[in-house]
Amino acid sequence: MLSTQNISLQYGKRVLFDEVNVTFKEGNCYGIIGANGAGKSTFLKILSGAMEANKGSVHLETGKRMAVLKQNHFEFDEVTVLNTVLMGHQKLWKIMQEKDAIYMKEDFSEEDGIKASELEAEFAEMDGWNAESSAANLLSGIGISESDHYKEMQELDGNQKVRVLLAQALFGNPDVLILDEPTNDLDLHTISWLEDFLLDFKNTVLIVSHDRHFLDTVCTHIADIDYSKISLYTGNYTFWYESSQLALRQKQQANKKAEEKVKELQAFIDRFSANASKSKQATSRKKMLEKINIEDIKPSSRKYPGIIFKQARDAGKEILSVRHLHYTFNGETLIHDLSFNVDHDDKITFISKNSMATTAFYKILAGEIKPDSGTIEWGQTITKSYLPNENEQYFSDEPLNLIDWLRQYSTEKDESYIRGFLGKMLFSGEETFKMSNVLSGGEKVRCMLSRMMLTEANVLMLDEPTNHLDLETITTLNNSLLNFPGNIFFTSRDHTFTQTIANRVIEIGPKGFLDKLKSFDEYIEDKEVEQQRNKIY
Repeated sequence: MLSTQNISLQYGKRVLFDEVNVTFKEGNCYGIIGANGAGKSTFLKILSGAMEANKGSVHLETGKRMAVLKQNHFEFDEVTVLNTVLMGHQKLWKIMQEKDAIYMKEDFSEEDGIKASELEAEFAEMDGWNAESSAANLLSGIGISESDHYKEMQELDGNQKVRVLLAQALFGNPDVLILDEPTNDLDLHTISWLEDFLLDFKNTVLIVSHDRHFLDTVCTHIADIDYSKISLYTGNYTFWYESSQLALRQKQQANKKAEEKVKELQAFIDRFSANASKSKQATSRKKMLEKINIEDIKPSSRKYPGIIFKQARDAGKEILSVRHLHYTFNGETLIHDLSFNVDHDDKITFISKNSMATTAFYKILAGEIKPDSGTIEWGQTITKSYLPNENEQYFSDEPLNLIDWLRQYSTEKDESYIRGFLGKMLFSGEETFKMSNVLSGGEKVRCMLSRMMLTEANVLMLDEPTNHLDLETITTLNNSLLNFPGNIFFTSRDHTFTQTIANRVIEIGPKGFLDKLKSFDEYIEDKEVEQQRNKIY
């Protein structure tokens, strides 16, 4: 269906791809993974023709059509929403334009009639008569109301534009579908709709995403960019991650006998296959292939950070009491009459349809802003550490190298001590002298996590901590929080992150709140909760 021959790409001395030969087959969904900077998005651009490699070629089977999720949110600003979706099928759109141009002619000739007849035949063959209704159904499914279908794209907000561009890529049953971070800015309902769509999709899909739950649900294969090559593995992201970690442990145990290794690997495969058969994926067309070769399991070259949160002291009996909290911003109510107590073992995810509400709540807890009314009482033994959604204020002063930047937040000023925390977050050697004002988004979050580890707090507050992080850091942070003995308050769009950590869900709305002692999956699947949610918005 789609293949590459000897794709090579090099920037100066840095080799991104070296003689990459890979084939993507019909009916499979491939998750493209790799460390930050490995070239995931670059590879998708090479496949789509948006950029050229230094060497090699891409081959799409003759007569097949490729669709790509567009990243430019302003490209179609003067086009109606419905037409933007229709333009996703370029050949069909071109025929529609040619037909309209002919029928608008005042001096309609016999030659025009013949051409129009040919176009009508092609149009019918491509199911053109149902195109508008199909596009409208896609838009409605992805959360764009019918009243917006004939607006120009420039009238929509950023989140709506993302959805329309996603509908554009999905429209017309493309043979190859390329999606780079398709779940960004999508709510839970829309992501679930997209998962169902892709599970029923009959053709080839290539996806780059940092959403592990999404990759696990829709992917039949993982394409791992490592050592400047691309290796294909049967299974979803969790299978790849756990198998690569197992292979790494086996590699480190050099004295382990070969037959013991094979037995351990086979037991892992059997266990994974049994679990996969119970998943949402297994009930659809995209079942995990039954045969996974032991030879496919190889250790990865990935480096995982060392995130370890310790408490300087255990929390006492009293942790936090919130009473009748109310907060408005620019005349809009974000928090209304919020009241709850925190118990010793609570790991609470705070969610809302409006992310401004959860961010305001964390800022109130951190003492950065004051509520309009209500009280917050922390226990006397409580120490807090806060990871904000926006961290620019921590990097906006005079630029410092990373050692001096982190030293500001430490009572222990010794350089080797500071280097130890930076090293845990993969800043080592010369990288520790990098200036704080040139850091990428992911590097800034890693610095902020180093800062959190220094505090040894017994309550952690994290507002969208997985933003900007690669899969390796997300996975390590997830595992670290699972082992943290203190209280955790957090908000995250990462489904796996939320489901595995939270044992309590508090949803904040402009008319009230919901507070349920449930896991995240139990919460979103509870029909009574869904009815109650309507009352707080």
